[in-house]
Amino acid sequence: MRAHRRIAASLIVLLAAGLAACAPALPATVVAGSAITVGWTGELTSTNAATAPTSGNIDIAELIRAGFGDVVDGEFVPDEGFGTASIVSDDPFTVRYDLAEPAWSDGIPLDAADLMLGWTGASGYFPTQPEDAEAPVEPQLAEETPVVDEFARAIDVTFPGPDIDWQQRVPVPVPAHVVGQRAFGIDDAMEAKQAVIRAIEDADTAALEKIAEVWNTGFAFTDPSDVPADLLISSGPFTIDEIVAAEAGQSVTLVPNAAYRGPVTPQIARIDLVPPGDDPVGAIGQVLDVAQVAPTASNRAPIHDLERKDFAVTTTHDGTLWSLLLKPAGVFAQQQARIAFIHAVPVRPMVDRGAGEWASAYTASTAMLAAPGSRAYDIVNEDSGFAELLGEPGDDPALQREFAGVPDGAAVCVLYDRHSEFATGAFAALRESAAESGWNAIDCGSDDYRAALAQGRWDAVIARVPIPQTPEQIAVQWGSGGSASVTGHADADRDALITELAQTTDVYEAREVLAIVEASIVRAAVALPIATNPRITIVDKDVTGVAPRNGAAAPLTYGAVQWAVVP
Repeated sequence: MRAHRRIAASLIVLLAAGLAACAPALPATVVAGSAITVGWTGELTSTNAATAPTSGNIDIAELIRAGFGDVVDGEFVPDEGFGTASIVSDDPFTVRYDLAEPAWSDGIPLDAADLMLGWTGASGYFPTQPEDAEAPVEPQLAEETPVVDEFARAIDVTFPGPDIDWQQRVPVPVPAHVVGQRAFGIDDAMEAKQAVIRAIEDADTAALEKIAEVWNTGFAFTDPSDVPADLLISSGPFTIDEIVAAEAGQSVTLVPNAAYRGPVTPQIARIDLVPPGDDPVGAIGQVLDVAQVAPTASNRAPIHDLERKDFAVTTTHDGTLWSLLLKPAGVFAQQQARIAFIHAVPVRPMVDRGAGEWASAYTASTAMLAAPGSRAYDIVNEDSGFAELLGEPGDDPALQREFAGVPDGAAVCVLYDRHSEFATGAFAALRESAAESGWNAIDCGSDDYRAALAQGRWDAVIARVPIPQTPEQIAVQWGSGGSASVTGHADADRDALITELAQTTDVYEAREVLAIVEASIVRAAVALPIATNPRITIVDKDVTGVAPRNGAAAPLTYGAVQWAVVP
């Protein structure tokens, strides 16, 4: 056990005596003196991740904010220790958000005011002010205002229609009493809460403007050494103890929240998120207890050595998918041509060449809209028709090319990012495979990948794209005119299906609709899923309970309440 993990017993006694006189006791699960140091590349700039959703702010929010639940592998997992969300009416579609008995770290209970504020912010009623705006953008309450049940600490929200994300539509990203105090200059916390509720219920534009200003900017800071205490109030299992800015990066220290009484409470007395340094793999077991890294050729051997010494090494994905996307124009104007090319470039050689010794860390996929390992993926994979249309060809790909009317030696300009080890290797394998079937894959790789992608002077692109988590994100990537659409393929039927998905409240029905949306992409033959992009988590032998989450949102800090130090 390294010395940094334990605090001197005499110091613990003194600290405990001082804290006992002025604060609630820590949860009984906390092991005094235990500490874990985590390599972290983030930066905390705001304690309102709803208005500043950077990766660093989301990482910290996962530790200091409680909610009705969280999304794990594409599925909502409720947290009934915080409260429950339940549909109370289908027509009109109404959901009750009912708190249990959570409290903020300053002892103020969470109640209907916090829910009302969260609903208002999530519904888009606190617009940011454009710098070039000629007049202020005023908050407008267009939807039906929720019905407040203050005694039950609940609100009933009536939506314009069914909503697939109904369980997540009312977050509590900031304390209503702090917002009310700052917006209206009120000292009393409960009075400040009432002022927030009145402003929302009365649609008081002047009051809402003051609330909006605090919501949008009041929880941000530029000097981490001088953050007001009310901005650090927590509803989650941990609270922020210290923020330190240095040339190497920002460090954040977290300690258990004594007011938190969720179903699972922290075991670690201190978590230090620190810059990982130039060699986080080499720092494991010395300076760091936990680190996440991208797999590279240079770190495969040292990580393998750690595995041989019983350090835990876990592979997850970062929420993105390597794929081959085809532009439905030029040489690929016809569907049969696209299918013939996809059959000419099998996935496995691209993964093997691109990933090298890390090939086993890349999980092959047959879907653009769901991640392997998720429950939705199994349904999508079974129902999309991928295996029948785009899977391993039954005929000679060269004959398929000829049948599609594409001449031997047809040139295909393939864009990829030259700075990516995986993309560079994948292209080399693609070019060799394509040549065997009479395609001439031209190296259109670029050192400025984003600019080249936007210019559109390519036929195919090896791209790493986000796996969409919501119907809105699907529409952005695959809807007609979607702002992040790479292929530009439009399909009115798909647009209608995405709309239907957004209004599907049953999780099982939603999977079925998602599979139909995926099937429309498969039929278009504009995308070949390759593999999820991996993330490697390394954990010291003296630490247990670290279970990193797939995806982009708080992949490591999610589940920190389960972390423990081996005695």
